[in-house]
Amino acid sequence: MEEVENSSKRKAPELSSEDNSSAAVLDEQQSLPGLTAKRPNLARSCIHEVTVPNGYDMSKDEAVHGTLSNPAFNGEMAKTYPFQLDPFQSISIACLERNESVLVSAHTSAGKTAIAEYAIAMSFRDKQRVIYTSPLKALSNQKYRELTQEFSDVGLMTGDVTLQPNATCLVMTTEILRAMLYRGSEVIKEVGWVIFDEIHYMKDRERGVVWEESIVFLPPAIKMVFLSATMSNATEFAEWICNLHKQPCHVVYTDFRPTPLQHYVFPIGGSGLYLVVDENGQFREDNFLKLQDTFAKQPSQPDGRKGGGPKASGRIAKGGNASGTSDIYRIVKMIMDRKFQPVIIFSFSRRECEHHAMSMSKLDFNTQEEKDNIEQVFRSAIFCLSEEDRGLPAIELMLPLLKRGIAVHHSGLLPLIKELVELLFQEGLVKALFATETFAMGLNMPAKTVVFTSVKKWDGDSNRYIASGEYIQMSGRAGRRGMDARGICVIMIDEKMEMSVIKDMVLGKPAPLISTFRLSYYTILNLLSRAEGQFTAEHVIRNSFHQFQYEKALPEVIQKITKLENEATLLDSSGENDLAEYHKLGLDISELEKKIMSEMIRPERALLYLVPGRLVKVRDGSTDWGWGVVVNVVKKPPASSTLPPALSAPRNNYIVDTLLHCSSSSSENGANGPRSKPCPPRQGEKGEMHVVPVPLPLLSGLSSVRISIPTDLRPPEARQNILFAVQELGKRYPQGLPKLHPITDMGIEETELVDLVHKLDGLEQKLCSHPLNKSDQSEQQLSWYQRKAELNHEIQQLKSKMRDSQLQKFRDELKNRSRVLKMLGHIDTDGVLQLKGRAACLIDTGDELLITELMFNGTFNELDHHQVASVVSCFVPCEKSSEQIRLRNELSKPMMQLSEAARKIAEVQRECKLDVNVEEYVESTCKPYLMDVIYCWSKGATFGEVIEMTDIFEGSIIRLVRRLDEFLNQLKAAAEAVGEVNLEKKFGLASESLRRGIMFANSLYL
Repeated sequence: MEEVENSSKRKAPELSSEDNSSAAVLDEQQSLPGLTAKRPNLARSCIHEVTVPNGYDMSKDEAVHGTLSNPAFNGEMAKTYPFQLDPFQSISIACLERNESVLVSAHTSAGKTAIAEYAIAMSFRDKQRVIYTSPLKALSNQKYRELTQEFSDVGLMTGDVTLQPNATCLVMTTEILRAMLYRGSEVIKEVGWVIFDEIHYMKDRERGVVWEESIVFLPPAIKMVFLSATMSNATEFAEWICNLHKQPCHVVYTDFRPTPLQHYVFPIGGSGLYLVVDENGQFREDNFLKLQDTFAKQPSQPDGRKGGGPKASGRIAKGGNASGTSDIYRIVKMIMDRKFQPVIIFSFSRRECEHHAMSMSKLDFNTQEEKDNIEQVFRSAIFCLSEEDRGLPAIELMLPLLKRGIAVHHSGLLPLIKELVELLFQEGLVKALFATETFAMGLNMPAKTVVFTSVKKWDGDSNRYIASGEYIQMSGRAGRRGMDARGICVIMIDEKMEMSVIKDMVLGKPAPLISTFRLSYYTILNLLSRAEGQFTAEHVIRNSFHQFQYEKALPEVIQKITKLENEATLLDSSGENDLAEYHKLGLDISELEKKIMSEMIRPERALLYLVPGRLVKVRDGSTDWGWGVVVNVVKKPPASSTLPPALSAPRNNYIVDTLLHCSSSSSENGANGPRSKPCPPRQGEKGEMHVVPVPLPLLSGLSSVRISIPTDLRPPEARQNILFAVQELGKRYPQGLPKLHPITDMGIEETELVDLVHKLDGLEQKLCSHPLNKSDQSEQQLSWYQRKAELNHEIQQLKSKMRDSQLQKFRDELKNRSRVLKMLGHIDTDGVLQLKGRAACLIDTGDELLITELMFNGTFNELDHHQVASVVSCFVPCEKSSEQIRLRNELSKPMMQLSEAARKIAEVQRECKLDVNVEEYVESTCKPYLMDVIYCWSKGATFGEVIEMTDIFEGSIIRLVRRLDEFLNQLKAAAEAVGEVNLEKKFGLASESLRRGIMFANSLYL
């Protein structure tokens, strides 16, 4: 830490487009460490900072390279460009020529690729090798095609394709780079530069650790280029690199957009577009207020529920013909009429993309000549497929759509079709592209206009507004540099939105890069297998970005503790004993009420009283809903039900449909995907009554009061009248509504509950007779006391955070994981790798512990290679099928063995004090959704036959099969490493049985 704290950070001037020379801006005096010099904030400005380790030798010829704080290259360029470079590009190239690492943080389409190409050109010039890593295989393929057009000697290494592995410039996925570093590959010794594209992927929960480990393992002599979408803590990242590799790291940051954007909002069901942010980045409040006025009341569902419509259906592949979506149709038609094409229409659901594209059947955007060109490209692209595969619905049904200039792009499409769509879009032959957000990743494929069909997305946990960073990434596709004066973004919304929400989304700062570092068995075993012992798990933990961020935050935590302690001492402490007693009485009463309530709401007792009209109190965690009115009680349906989102659902079989006072903006969300959870109205908000499904355990009070409710709750007025009645009762009973008494009203006679009720009565009498209960000042004194208690609690938590060192946490985890490896026989008591561990070292696609267990316990010995392929497919990440899984006899026994082995491993991990839920572990490692499909494909079924066996998208099946092939090859290598000849042969045959037809059709980029 010390070196980074003492290192100098310097800001270079912001440069305007008129002054492109980054040299003559600072005079010598201004170049002193720590000084910041800024020019006026002109259109093309960029910020340059540099973090330098102590004792760094800065000796460079300033006439050629400029200074460290003000780099400027005046020598012979390794590569020239047919356009004038932007200031951020000039500064970045000057940093590269100084042979120093650089992080370039800029918007999509700003021109980061030019910097990567320069680093490659320098490597060719200086006779060094260069590695270009990207997060996805598809992006690696695209990048390989792009770079081979620019440079001659380029190779490609992804899990399933290797081309020219001895080339000077190697394009690869980050996983391949990490594996090369683990194996001590000779290639690394010849590498001068590594380019990490899309470095913000490091915050990915599943795969982010691969980037982090690769950066930690890179030899310090190698310099790095990091390309990122804009991120708010770029300097912190550069400090980590400087601290880790003891080399300077420059940050060149720009939020300049080559083509300015205009952001419009289109209210669904309304008419017209409202400009909310103009091309100067000014928020237009006047227009936003006009937009809010256009919202007529959204029609509720028949019973006034807040909930979602049916999912859009109709696969292109299955020949569906969607209709409706008139708003999307109108917007696309208007865009074409105004010549604002090409347009990308982003949806957050793959089925929705197809649904919208199919609803454009009346629109045609292409001339006859363009139609002929498309048909020619299409026929050439599918020429490599067999006659049988060319007739697949997913291929045949796409051509008529493409000829009209309309296309779909999402991860579930056949890879061939997806790439064909990308190529046609780049050639301007696709005018309207319906895409998911994955299209915003990677290669620069801009359009004139971008449309968002929704402002909310389902992220696996909740239906949330899209984050600013996500919006920046997708909206960045609008506006083609040199072709459009401005890009246009159209946001479709179907509910009133808070001004702050839309401002944060469109104008907000991107999220910081937060480390998702974790320890995996793969990492531990690979570190143990390294003969030279250069790196240990402790070294990786200590040098992770995670640990760096933790240590950097400590001074801030100390400052916060001091501030809280000062505030706590200022609070009046007089009569603290009385206050403590009074406060404790309140807490004890609350605790007893909870216990009594949990007994009262047991179904066998409560159902008799939960009749329509009964007033019930609802609390969901920290959210207090107050009183609501029972409408109906239902037994909880199975998991596949389409009930709108309930409140947080603890395990219980009953749902109480309750009329609750809801925020009008919390859960009306149109028919676009899953509904968000309802929430109570904010202070001052009017809100409206809606039927919300409330799990029985969330009831925190049963009133003895009942009111009559109308049979038809569809009219908003009927529900509003009930709200007035509940509010009126609140005024009539200012001390709180009368509650059902568990003994006198409900007749519960169990001794334990009767004792609790008597105890509660005693505490309530004590509270009533307490001197503070009648005191005029008691409320103010109590709020002071409560605030002081909260402050002390917060102080204790922060102090415990400081004591609970992250390093120690990871050390404990390392110790526990090492115990697991010993118990399972991967390492011996001295930590020396055993046969099992040598096999597990080579496996990073699936769960290495479980698959090696199956290899060594004889499960695979009894299976033929078709069954092996099928069983191994359970380890490859796959989307869930909603269909019932019924396995054939040949697969059900190995599936049981797989589950038993998974259970054993989960229990060993629990025994070793790791936080593993046995059932969740078994479910996450045994995914049988495509077992039958893989088995039939391995035995020779056609692609047309296997896609009829499941509801999973064709592209997802192909992606799984390719990863499965890669995984089988890893298993083959693992079997070879431990001398298991029969297994090696079986894994090889399983892999060969998959490699045919459309599943392994060549990429159009290669």
